[in-house]
Amino acid sequence: MNRRAFHQLTFAAAAFAMPTTRWLIQPADASATIERPRPRARRVGAADIAELHEAAEHARRSDSKYGGGSWGASMVDACLRERAVPLLKGTYSDDVGRHLFAVTAQLGRLAGYSAWDVGDQARAQRHYIQALRLARAAGDVALGGYVLASMSLQAGLNDFCDDAIDMAQGAYERARHRATPRTLAFFKLVEARAHARAHASRAAGLALAQAETLLSQARPDDPDPGWIDFFTYARLAADATEIHRDLQMPHMVMRFEELATMPADAYTRSCGMRNAIVGSAHLQARRLDDGLHFGHRAVDILSQVASTRSLTYVRHFLEALKPWNAETCAQEFRHRVRQELRVPA
Repeated sequence: MNRRAFHQLTFAAAAFAMPTTRWLIQPADASATIERPRPRARRVGAADIAELHEAAEHARRSDSKYGGGSWGASMVDACLRERAVPLLKGTYSDDVGRHLFAVTAQLGRLAGYSAWDVGDQARAQRHYIQALRLARAAGDVALGGYVLASMSLQAGLNDFCDDAIDMAQGAYERARHRATPRTLAFFKLVEARAHARAHASRAAGLALAQAETLLSQARPDDPDPGWIDFFTYARLAADATEIHRDLQMPHMVMRFEELATMPADAYTRSCGMRNAIVGSAHLQARRLDDGLHFGHRAVDILSQVASTRSLTYVRHFLEALKPWNAETCAQEFRHRVRQELRVPA
């Protein structure tokens, strides 16, 4: 069985159906108060919430820079188990409870993203489902939408495109009156990615245009949640390169590549994947030398991160390279990928 088929089998799109439906029907619980006395239960306060936020931020930075298999990103599981879960069993007011559920949902989403990044699709799904339920308990519709958008990305990259589109659209529709323009723009971008994966160019272009419009409406004084601060126009442009690669539109990939100026020292994995995407687009345009230039840059960067998911972008590049298999330069590149990334080439 080939690797792609194996990953599809370990991902079960049906597992997302019921949690998504429940969230769409009722995205927020009425109360988060736990005031009943419990034996030895501790009182949860603001300092506990701050500690969890700090852990989530550290995990987020580590994941972006070093990959989901890095020590910093993988520690989020231990934080959930050893810190967040005991606090959930404590006592707290409604306000503190909602903050506790929200930050635990953020940790759960990060744990899901990291698991997906290292190829553990089933564990990623379990974390996402729990995070969506916690966001509902927190009454945080925007955060629930962000979790749902992450679920959409996982479904789309496993080629369950219809499910991915439904989840991205659900995230947007449920949060459209309760989230900032920046947040809503991200949901539309995720929808555009799912349409592009399904080769629906018109729908992808419309969703991407809506994302650009919404992002242009974002203001510095908007009450954006901290978890969406990464989403700038540079990030939109970076994702737009992938959208247009999937749509076989290499000229548009080059246009957006010029605008995707995300710092490689902070977003190492994303920069490596984008180089593989741009290299693939050059190969689509029959420019072998330019394609290999970006391909080698992708290997340079991705050899520094612990990310199984990023290697799928290298495999896509290798597929695009097949017409030149007889060329010495292509053979040398494949040899380098086998040696440095341990990817069959």
